[in-house]
Amino acid sequence: MKQKPTQAVPRERLLSLDALRGFDMFWITGGSYLVTMLAKYSGAGWLQPIAEQMDHVEWAGFHFYDLIFPLFMFISGVAIPFALVSKLEKKVSKNELAKKAVKRGVILVLLGFVYNGIFSNGFENPRFASVLAQIGLAYLGAALIVIYSKSFKQTLYWLGGFLGIIAIIQLLIPVPGIGAGVLTPEGCFNGYIDRMLLPGRLYGKVFDPEGLLCIVSAVSVTLMGSVAGHILRDKTTNDQQKIKTLSLIGVSAIVVALLLSTFYPIIKACWTSSFNLLTGGIGFLLIMSFYWIIDVKGWRKWSFFFRVIGMNSIFIYLLYDLVDVGRTTKMIFGWTVLWGDFGQIISIIGGIMLVWSLLYYMYKKNIFLRV
Repeated sequence: MKQKPTQAVPRERLLSLDALRGFDMFWITGGSYLVTMLAKYSGAGWLQPIAEQMDHVEWAGFHFYDLIFPLFMFISGVAIPFALVSKLEKKVSKNELAKKAVKRGVILVLLGFVYNGIFSNGFENPRFASVLAQIGLAYLGAALIVIYSKSFKQTLYWLGGFLGIIAIIQLLIPVPGIGAGVLTPEGCFNGYIDRMLLPGRLYGKVFDPEGLLCIVSAVSVTLMGSVAGHILRDKTTNDQQKIKTLSLIGVSAIVVALLLSTFYPIIKACWTSSFNLLTGGIGFLLIMSFYWIIDVKGWRKWSFFFRVIGMNSIFIYLLYDLVDVGRTTKMIFGWTVLWGDFGQIISIIGGIMLVWSLLYYMYKKNIFLRV
């Protein structure tokens, strides 16, 4: 095997980034359900703790499944230096790039309306907040900061400012009739803002996990991703230095998050700064690992399965809402029930591969839904 150069080779598209995005999406396209059913039907004791991680915590705390959404936002942030900073270096107008970022944000908000079926049941109490809207608006906020920041250091100031401001709001500003720092569904300042300003019905009745303050908070996760992207794109450092830097930042963020959690709980539903730091820290470690394995060591074949998913992530997210994938899977693999528990597992795997085959076809035909 040829020795890899110590100096980083400039890469404007990272295979590891597509693979990590696909790895992230895999869990909501059947991966988590597969693990849960394997634990149920196999009776393997060691699988039970893993299966318990395949669902959201009720409120405070953290499971692996709580990582999926913020990791996607972190990954979208990693892409910002490659997609935007590279154009700035080519003297593309900042305002032109800002217009494209605004367009992307608006389209994702509108797709969120489609995903929610906002008017499918009439005009009474539609839900305006959505995962896609949060992704779009948080990306927009982070992109504008990167575009108009005079230096990378200024971006870091913005990141620290978002984390600090969210903490101050959630811990120190009182909710009328409840008080300050009461991080419950009714008491968190996020819910108070949503009940007062967010039109339509709220997902959590008294709060919305994709509500207004959550969107602002999520900008910090996307900005953390942009920091990782800046490190990966830096042509003045070699791969070993990049890996060390990403690892150090990731571990440090996790440690700080765990220390903060002793008085500032890790809560996904209201995107506390401790939650943002924890998920951002894990994001740094994951992108470091994928980058080292795929782009540095060159071990790429195993990642192809995930890369096919990752290159059409928005499409796959919408597909599961607009198409009854479960019914289609049952039509094709329903006969496997004759095999009992084993048949159930085969049916789940068949459903995953059915969707992957569609994505592979799109990949071969260069059909990608990009926003």
